[in-house]
Amino acid sequence: MNVLRSAAVLAAAVVIGAATPAAADTSPSPAPSPALPSALYGDGDPQYDGVWRQSLALLAQHTVGVEPPRATVDWLAGQQCADGSFAPYRADTSTPCGAKTMADTNQTAAAVQALAALGGHDDVTEKAVDWLKSVQNEDGSWGYTAGGAGDTNSTSLVIGALAAAGEKPAEVKKDGRSPYDALLKLALPCEGDGAGAFAFQPGKKGELAANADATAAGVLGALGAGLAVEPGKGGAEDAACEKADGPEQAAANGAAYLADALAEDAHLVSALPGAEDQPDYGNTADAVVALAAQGATGQAEKSVAWLEKNAADWAAQSGPAAYAQLIFAAHATGADPRAFGGTDLVKQLGAMGPAAAEQSAEPKPDETKDEKKDESGSGFGVWWFVGVCLVAGIGIGFLISGRTKRQQP
Repeated sequence: MNVLRSAAVLAAAVVIGAATPAAADTSPSPAPSPALPSALYGDGDPQYDGVWRQSLALLAQHTVGVEPPRATVDWLAGQQCADGSFAPYRADTSTPCGAKTMADTNQTAAAVQALAALGGHDDVTEKAVDWLKSVQNEDGSWGYTAGGAGDTNSTSLVIGALAAAGEKPAEVKKDGRSPYDALLKLALPCEGDGAGAFAFQPGKKGELAANADATAAGVLGALGAGLAVEPGKGGAEDAACEKADGPEQAAANGAAYLADALAEDAHLVSALPGAEDQPDYGNTADAVVALAAQGATGQAEKSVAWLEKNAADWAAQSGPAAYAQLIFAAHATGADPRAFGGTDLVKQLGAMGPAAAEQSAEPKPDETKDEKKDESGSGFGVWWFVGVCLVAGIGIGFLISGRTKRQQP
């Protein structure tokens, strides 16, 4: 699920009016730029995705048994504003957050998921959860910004944060409506185009258009899951679309839609203007996680096998969030992230930040702590960066993992 892409993508989005995530990094170099914190993963401009990519990197490392360097965790926790929210990046944390600080639900929810998993920062996560509750919309949803129109991706990301912090998402209500109520209203019926999918947001006339990335997010949200899930048990391969009278059925319907979308080529295609015939690696990784969480392991394994063969260059160009996405996909399907199509995703991610201490009982001697990635690029990052586009005033978009959230006509 999830929202951050590269600054280059953001600039392109401003030009073409498309929504793209700001979570990607430009070419990582042997040492972080002197202008950036040494504890920050990646050396691309963190203006739009610093907290996002840090959160995904830390959560991914934790997922595979790697203890991130303390400085990286402290840096993330230190980005919090006094009201509990997180902005994409605060260069000077000694300056209090003000009206011009672009705090948002996506960065905040991602930080909660990472810090809750790592432990030891209950005060930070509690304040963040309180802030998220305070900006819940009347229909039970969340938008990218406080008070913004609710969307499937942001709502689902917050659900994951609430669950990670020990809350019961179904009991977090505004005017009697829970986030699950909001997701059900964004789920398409079983008749017509896009049957069973989730829309990102309703159109101007209230119409719902199927959106693959929103569907991946919606499946996880409806299941109460976060960005990182345990391998699914299988058994949900042939689920038919049925009227969604609850979040569980909505998740099953969404997974069926994704499985059908992936069936022919094992990957999703880009929704960016001019790139519709190109694979969307980030959305595909998100779909794998969603399918695995639902138990549709057959298609999830086929698609993760496609990622193993084809996603290495994309990840090398895209930065920490992309490596984290692939680690989540590998973990969810039981694949080995340390031997992912010939790439050690864990090593590559660790090489983009300070040296990490291995928690595994059997550390691998070939995994050096200070190896740095030697490939460059400015590709896309991860699922949830809706806000960058909203902040830039270029419409609806979800900037996480290389996907567009904008409704298609």
